[in-house]
Amino acid sequence: MNLSSSPRVRDLGEQAFLERLQRFCPAEIVGDDAAVLTTEPGQSLVVTTDLLVDRVHFSEGTTSPEDVGWRAAAMNLSDLAAMGASPLGLTVGLGVPGQLSVSWVENVYQGLSACLQQYATPIVGGDVCRSPVITVAIAAFGQVSPQQVIRRSAAQPGDAILVTGVHGASRAGLELLLNPSWGSDLSEVEHRLLIQAHQRPQPRLDVVPKLWQLDKQLRVAGMDSSDGLADAVVQICRASGVGASLERADMPIATPLTKTTFLTPEQALEWALYGGEDFELVLALPPALATSLVQQLGQGAAIIGEMVEGTGVQLVDRTGQYPAITLSLSRGFQHFL
Repeated sequence: MNLSSSPRVRDLGEQAFLERLQRFCPAEIVGDDAAVLTTEPGQSLVVTTDLLVDRVHFSEGTTSPEDVGWRAAAMNLSDLAAMGASPLGLTVGLGVPGQLSVSWVENVYQGLSACLQQYATPIVGGDVCRSPVITVAIAAFGQVSPQQVIRRSAAQPGDAILVTGVHGASRAGLELLLNPSWGSDLSEVEHRLLIQAHQRPQPRLDVVPKLWQLDKQLRVAGMDSSDGLADAVVQICRASGVGASLERADMPIATPLTKTTFLTPEQALEWALYGGEDFELVLALPPALATSLVQQLGQGAAIIGEMVEGTGVQLVDRTGQYPAITLSLSRGFQHFL
């Protein structure tokens, strides 16, 4: 699309701008001061919010406006999945410069809609304002049975630690976008898969119904791995008052990271543990049920360790080749450092 021929946001004014964006929303929901969402009897409302800021979460060189929208939707839907919730709708808060192309914004909404349509989830409202920096703020709403809420604090010693998919792919995709010569020993298909992992992540809402098929009264702890696999395990352990032992050989590292000569095995492990933005679920649940769930999920799902008495998260090596190391939050991405 030729963005240069599109009118600018300031040319339309607030009301005309909002009217164009409301085309992406169900007509029967938008138009009042707030959206009204009907939930089923005996359901709890789950609300989450995430913020994407230009040159912090995305940039022109790595992320198209459609991908900005997709990622904004996916990261919020992932939070709902991490709580065991099914999505109901989301709102979009948008801060943009007046000189920004309207087509750029509409393309963001196209990306939002493309992701949300997979889960029959509407955009139910939002707000816009003038801002020197492009900012996309999403609030997502979901519902869950009170007995099936997934919390970080529910882990117990002896639980298996399950990861729903491979890690490190998003970090590698970002590297390819920033440095196209990186990973030149990988195939074009592998390049596309890694870039897709970064630009178009898939929230794991598919996992939630499979959990309750195993046991409707299942005790499960969890969160998503958007801030990194190591971060998720440490956060669950802190909330539950337990420790964890992870097995180095069982880390679900994306295959291209283990093939390319551009990474050492230690660097590949680092990207898997701390790279972030893989949007898989990290769950703690009884071992037998964890084994059943891995068999159902396939495609990179793995049991990577167990919850133990005490505190701290140790990465160990059953072969004895590598010393045990302690995983921490400080090695992941920190906004204000």
